[in-house]
Amino acid sequence: MVNPNTKKSMKVLAEAEEVLKANGAEYDVFRSAASGDIKEEVRRLTSEGETTVVAVGGDGTLNEVLTGIADPERTVLGLIPAGTGNDFAARANIPYGADAVQLLLHSEPKLTDFLDCGEGKRSMNIAGLGIDVDLLERIEKRRAVGKKMSYFSSLLRSLLTYKPVKMRVVADGKEMEFSVLLAVACNGSQLGGGMPICPTAVIDDGKIDLVAIDCPKKIVLPYYLIKLMRGTLGKKKIYHRVLCEEASIYPEGTESVQLDGELFPATELHVKIVSGKLRMYRG
Repeated sequence: MVNPNTKKSMKVLAEAEEVLKANGAEYDVFRSAASGDIKEEVRRLTSEGETTVVAVGGDGTLNEVLTGIADPERTVLGLIPAGTGNDFAARANIPYGADAVQLLLHSEPKLTDFLDCGEGKRSMNIAGLGIDVDLLERIEKRRAVGKKMSYFSSLLRSLLTYKPVKMRVVADGKEMEFSVLLAVACNGSQLGGGMPICPTAVIDDGKIDLVAIDCPKKIVLPYYLIKLMRGTLGKKKIYHRVLCEEASIYPEGTESVQLDGELFPATELHVKIVSGKLRMYRG
């Protein structure tokens, strides 16, 4: 499954096909023609019986494939990373590009958790809301007018202008209130192309790592940003982490939420872990 409009993905696909053909592997390639095509094709394929589906792309393509799976227990998922961030691939120890084909050819798939976000939506890596959504929207606006902006520079701009979101969070029945920079339900450990938001997250432990980060005063933001980028923010009081199997986030008013970088408007976000069903080729 590949988006042909992404040059990086098409280059990686060509390299991957060389390896597959050299090993005599049988496969079919589906190239999407419009938004939602991949999800619909995956749903069709996985409704027919035991199926192996491989995403060629980044976290967004992986999310579309995951969301389309009709029966996770009868599906084996593969990933050939070809995106910009490849955050879930990093946590799953899947090498970039055609090197990932070796996992497909020579390893056994492993049970891997994912997040059920309700209303037919899923997340393989991280779901949440807050400043990460603000900067994703900022990046998309720049792309829409043909301009590029890195995740890090977008984050710096967002930090200077962002207002904290007040929210109520319920994790396995325990209720908490926060005024945060962001609140995320983690299966994976990083977002934004390498930001280690939850370095301790495990993708097959049957648990969600729910992380909320308080909004500090702007004068100390650079200090906390450095800690976040180094993966050591978890030692600070503004960082809250709760292990749970189900969580709900209720912001004040409507907010944009992100599921592996895909944005949706919502007044609440419900997530629960799905464990012991989906098998995936990974390290």
